[in-house]
Amino acid sequence: MTDTLLPAAPQPLEKEDDGYFRKGCNPLAQTGRSKLQNQRAALNQQILKAVRMRTGAENLLKAATNQKVREQVRLELSFLNSDLQMLKEELEGLNISVGVYQSTEEAFTIPLIPLGLKETKDVDFSVVLKDFILEHYSEDSYLYEDEIADLMDLRQACRTPSRDEAGVELLLSYFIQLGFVESRFFPPTRQMGILFTWYDSLTGVPVSQQNLLLEKASILFNIGALYTQIGTRCNRQTEAGLQSTVDAFQRAAGVLNYLKETFTHTPSYDMSPAMLSVLVKMMLAQAQESTFEKICLSGIQNEFFVLVKVAQEAAKVGEVYRQLYTAMNQEPVKENIPYSWASLACVKAHHYEALAHYFTATLLIDHQLKPGSDEDHQEKCLSQLYDHMPEGMTPLATLKNIHQRQRLGKSHLCRAVTHHEESVREASLCKKLRNIEVLQEVLSVAHQRSRLKYTQLRDDYDLLSLINVPDIISKTEREVEIIPPQFSKVTVTDFFQKLGPLSVFSANKRWTPPRSIHFTAEEGDLGFTLRGHSPVQVHFLDPYCSAAVAGAKEGDYIVSIQDVDCKWLTVSEVMKLLKSFGQNDIEMKVVSLLDATSSMHSKCATYSVGMQKTYSMICLATDDDDKTDKTKKISKKLSFLSWNTNKNRQKSASTLCLPSVGVRVVGPPVKKKLPSPFSLLTSDSSLY
Repeated sequence: MTDTLLPAAPQPLEKEDDGYFRKGCNPLAQTGRSKLQNQRAALNQQILKAVRMRTGAENLLKAATNQKVREQVRLELSFLNSDLQMLKEELEGLNISVGVYQSTEEAFTIPLIPLGLKETKDVDFSVVLKDFILEHYSEDSYLYEDEIADLMDLRQACRTPSRDEAGVELLLSYFIQLGFVESRFFPPTRQMGILFTWYDSLTGVPVSQQNLLLEKASILFNIGALYTQIGTRCNRQTEAGLQSTVDAFQRAAGVLNYLKETFTHTPSYDMSPAMLSVLVKMMLAQAQESTFEKICLSGIQNEFFVLVKVAQEAAKVGEVYRQLYTAMNQEPVKENIPYSWASLACVKAHHYEALAHYFTATLLIDHQLKPGSDEDHQEKCLSQLYDHMPEGMTPLATLKNIHQRQRLGKSHLCRAVTHHEESVREASLCKKLRNIEVLQEVLSVAHQRSRLKYTQLRDDYDLLSLINVPDIISKTEREVEIIPPQFSKVTVTDFFQKLGPLSVFSANKRWTPPRSIHFTAEEGDLGFTLRGHSPVQVHFLDPYCSAAVAGAKEGDYIVSIQDVDCKWLTVSEVMKLLKSFGQNDIEMKVVSLLDATSSMHSKCATYSVGMQKTYSMICLATDDDDKTDKTKKISKKLSFLSWNTNKNRQKSASTLCLPSVGVRVVGPPVKKKLPSPFSLLTSDSSLY
């Protein structure tokens, strides 16, 4: 009778040939990037071990009273601190291993800095989610084993995303899926006992929390990091490749900025507001640098107005890198930012400031104001290059006087050579930068070009005639900007949609267990009407109809009829299903929404010595005698059930069973109340 009724949702999830489930890269693939990530994971473990040993030594130093023991502990602490510093320097070396992430095309360009992905430990959702489904939703948790396994598989795939848009979509889909999981399984009033551990991308120090926000924030960080790796991989020898680079770094800045504004109390230092602000500046600086490369890609014409534009564009890149270098040297970022990153920012600031002065010198020396030239336009452009002209000079007089032009141009060349020398010196001071051959070549060639041009024009009186030229005003026609993450572009299906519409069936709402209502439609009249969207509610209930006598109440949500799931059915579909049974007996299961102050099964969480931090007990109190007297104390005789979350038990059995209540009564139902959840918890019953 019901085979013609097709529910609108949920649709079955097809796992083949529809992109429903994306996989990450093969973690065993021996690519340069995978080897680097594996080295990062191994270093994280070594840093964790060193941190634990240092903490133990510090505790021993505080507790020891024997002077000889204290001296021995101090000696051990010095060795441990040295080892930890060496490990962090090795991690810094991985963070500056830019060559692995660059494009495979031969390019004579300064490398860009990508971010490494944060590493994490395995997480087992199975036991906790199964128990919560039984306790909170009163459903058989075995029906959701595949969904839980899919969630864990998706998380595992996110540890090795591919370095392209598919990898970004994979991380975005898991981030959005976490929103569904948080709404369905993580009530705001308690911890769920799932421990998430993520390693700091810059220091390698692990951070562990029983909080889904750490998981979501870390995934967002990895999305931004993946965008930086995509940007560095693009071919910067083509216009399309440079445009993709700019777009990728702008999107990376958008994700990191969203992380900074949304998750303001993350315990991991690489996701602190101060560090994220610096990282956003770094992404925008690299996007601006790529914009400059795009302008210069087709070649720079030796023409007055073109050189003015290029000089100001170069000054813009130098300015943003100068600001980045200043931000990197501020507390508290200075202590944890990789030294090689700050050095490279300083090198690029000097390099692009040198280019700005070189192009300004070229337009002054190589171009003379001839009759018929656009005198007013050249005067305007030259005046806009500076905040103020050098003392004793005006734009028009300088353009007309060849000696003044030569003098000002050679002064700019001298500034360019000075900046080039400073950039080469800064690069030589950093061991990591000295090993980047292409960086050394670019700096050397630019330096030699400026020196050669200055040598051709130098005379014996330059030391007396050269003037202190002002800085070039930065200006760009293509200002880079933050591109916020667009979560709506990724379509994600809730793994646990069988539980019902999220607007009703969520973790922050409580219901009675499903009640079975047996009734018949008397002369085609059900005795009630229906209202609402999915799920449908009982409305205008006749108190004398068979459904009301069997225990139905106004406002009840209909979850099933004759074992047909109705959570996603509309009013018309449920009414059609009810009428299809005619005068036959109908079994309808309903649930009633409880008040916000109604009972919630409380969990007593504690840490056992030598055991993993997991839920060890769950306390259920359903003493009907105590419900009638609000002043009566709750009985101390509570039943305890084991709550164990061992790893590698994806198909493990649940430890909690809540039977559904079958009701067939003749008189009106008795209204029952459950005890307050907070009355079951004492001040020392929850230890986190």
